[in-house]
Amino acid sequence: MLCLVVSGWLSSLAVHAADILLTGIEDNPGVQSFTQALRELRPGDNVRFQPLADLPAPGKLPGNIRLILLDLPSLDWRLQDSHGPATLVLRISRLQARQHLGDALPAHLSLLWSDPPLGRQLRLIQILLPQVKRVGVLFDNHSEFLLKELRQAALPLGLEVVTERWDNTLDNRPLQNLLKNSDVLLGLDDPDLYNPKTAKNLLLSSYARQMALIGPNAGFVKAGSLASTYSDQSDWLAMLGDLLDQPPASWPRTHYARRFKVSSNAQVARSLGIEQINEAAVAALLAEGERRP
Repeated sequence: MLCLVVSGWLSSLAVHAADILLTGIEDNPGVQSFTQALRELRPGDNVRFQPLADLPAPGKLPGNIRLILLDLPSLDWRLQDSHGPATLVLRISRLQARQHLGDALPAHLSLLWSDPPLGRQLRLIQILLPQVKRVGVLFDNHSEFLLKELRQAALPLGLEVVTERWDNTLDNRPLQNLLKNSDVLLGLDDPDLYNPKTAKNLLLSSYARQMALIGPNAGFVKAGSLASTYSDQSDWLAMLGDLLDQPPASWPRTHYARRFKVSSNAQVARSLGIEQINEAAVAALLAEGERRP
């Protein structure tokens, strides 16, 4: 009887085990670590990585595979064929999706956003800087499409979004104009505007006016912005775990990680006269606000 029970249990596991295939252009230690972490999270599934160069056309893959893309070359490969398995595109930014997909969103793709939700970043501003009313935002032709969504998110919070187009980052006038008319600077995840070459100018200019920069990501916090929300590998794995428990037909077309953390720069906070930021408490407060209807 025990043998029959164990045999039936093993057969049930085999029937319900999912075939999860991760792919990307490079097989490096980071990819191997992530694949192993997902494998440990889902011991009942067949989790494996195959380099993009070793794969056939997407339409020739078995339809029951759960396909996870790890980089932009793998997305371009997937876009070559409308046939093939349901696909999760991991850690893609809003700008990257716009550049690769335009306004289209193929039915077989689910995009998992890497950049922080704009509404979440605005609520972070309200918690850390409750006196702020005018949020300054630099944009260019790549990130301009985000402004409508940003203004919609700011409206119920009672915040005004002040914008300046900054097509030429060597011209400091748009930045100076924005700083004169804002209470805080919110960085969009636009690498044309926020990158190692522009960081010094952005940070020195804003702090010369005792003005905080929020975002655009955790990396910029280390460089000198005050704070940002972000999701790390554990948060991404938790999100994948939730999605992979669902049938692919129910996967959302786009999705932000529900789990996240807050990163802050203590030295910058002190220089701005801000009390020490309890990152875990701020993240919990933000998460509680998002759970309320």
